[in-house]
Amino acid sequence: MKIENYISALLYRYQCVTVPGFGAFLTEIQSAQLNGSTNTFYPPKKLVSFNPHLKNNDGLLANHISLQENMPYEDAVRAIQHEVGTWIEKLQRREALALKNIGEITVNTEFNWVFEPVTSVNYLSDSFGLTSVVSPSIKREVLKAQVEELEEKAPIIFTPERKKNYAFLKYAAVFALSLGVGGATYKSYYDQQIEKENILVKKNVQEKVQHEIQQATFFIESPLPPVTLNVKDTRTKVIKPYHIMAGAFRSEANAERIFNELKRLGYEPVRLEKNTFGLYPVLYGSFTSYADAQEKLREIHKHHNKEAWVLIKEL
Repeated sequence: MKIENYISALLYRYQCVTVPGFGAFLTEIQSAQLNGSTNTFYPPKKLVSFNPHLKNNDGLLANHISLQENMPYEDAVRAIQHEVGTWIEKLQRREALALKNIGEITVNTEFNWVFEPVTSVNYLSDSFGLTSVVSPSIKREVLKAQVEELEEKAPIIFTPERKKNYAFLKYAAVFALSLGVGGATYKSYYDQQIEKENILVKKNVQEKVQHEIQQATFFIESPLPPVTLNVKDTRTKVIKPYHIMAGAFRSEANAERIFNELKRLGYEPVRLEKNTFGLYPVLYGSFTSYADAQEKLREIHKHHNKEAWVLIKEL
């Protein structure tokens, strides 16, 4: 079974896809860029990286294969284990492992795995259909120099006939200006008369309204019953879709023990309900942004648990 096809499909939707017993493929969003040397604009994309230390089974890949292949979850786990065994044997023979549309893993002289991602595939769905664009640079200074050179070679000389025509245009412009000034003066006078008439009309209307109000009396014989309004709470719920996983345990007692231990260490842990795989997840905490979650994850890797990872899900 070629599980790299399923890994590639999940990378479009998730930022972390873990292959149990092998490692995790991570994605990071890169903004649009410009290559100044080639005048090429590149759209936003997802950069794929590989971390061989994240090997715990989070159930994402196995559950996806189980649904796509219509097989039991346990069979999907065994298929992944078989494929991972083949990959590891190939790397132990120091052969390159090519994963279609993902990248290539090789072994260096120090027997470390080196991952080289495929750059032709963009896993950012928001950039679907966008390609790189080459735009020629604008050479403003060169065009300015060419115009100045042409002006020096071909100066403009006015003939007497053209001067006469320009004199005629000068008189025409004076006449047109006089008409414009006269029209503007008449329009200003007309507007002032209209405004005076409007003021008189408004004054008469207001006097009549005030007179009617003074003569009117109001009496309510049977007042309406009081109205009860049901006001809904419009406070916005804070969504925290980024969670740092401490682990998922088969035993609820173990999950409770880890939860209390993290609480004593000063974290703000969260216990989730039993999931569809029969496990009890425990979180270090939840965050509103991916940047905050990554910052906390680096601190946890340094001081407490190198196996912790980020789960992206709205709970």
